[in-house]
Amino acid sequence: MMSSMLDALEIETAVAPQWTVLWLHGLGADGHDFAPIVPELVQPDWPALRFVFPHAPVRSITINNGVRMRGWYDIASFDFADRADRQGVLESVAQVEALIEREQARGIAPERLLLAGFSQGGAITLAAGLRRQVPLAGLIGLSTYLPDMAHAAEHLVAGAQRQPLFMAHGQSDPVIPLVHGRQSAQALEQLGYAVQWHQYPMAHQVCAEEIADLAAWMGRRFHG
Repeated sequence: MMSSMLDALEIETAVAPQWTVLWLHGLGADGHDFAPIVPELVQPDWPALRFVFPHAPVRSITINNGVRMRGWYDIASFDFADRADRQGVLESVAQVEALIEREQARGIAPERLLLAGFSQGGAITLAAGLRRQVPLAGLIGLSTYLPDMAHAAEHLVAGAQRQPLFMAHGQSDPVIPLVHGRQSAQALEQLGYAVQWHQYPMAHQVCAEEIADLAAWMGRRFHG
């Protein structure tokens, strides 16, 4: 397992953050990719937040002719059943766990941490959520899918399904077709997760309506 702490961009919305949002970027991007979403997302009545945007390790991506780029795991196949390199997924889950432990050391308990991810980062969010022994405040999976979905029940840790889950997807997503996102949401619902599902007339991206829906969902976590 890779154990080195990932470098990350951090943004605090006020002094002495009470909550953390740990946000994982997509393939080929880095932690700066979603930093601009912070002012669009944050609401005036929210508590002080620390956004942590880690940078995935640089690795060779098979379907991109082996080109090295930031990624949470290798993609060896276009078949979604075998798309995610399982060892890479587990390594990234371990690195996310290390970041969660660091937040706990800084005074943010797991029940005040939201784990979010877009595309490949969302896949790690869902994979980590299945294995999470101490439930987080919630999981956010945007334009993503559940890796190794056929074995999801085997990876589920007792009590992990107590984590509420927000999932959103573009109806015309050419990278991760809508059907894979919807099947993942249904699989997680069958495992006992409370999934709030949204779909929008967009491609592999984020839209203003989605940000508004996510802000409403996050606000319920903060004020619940």
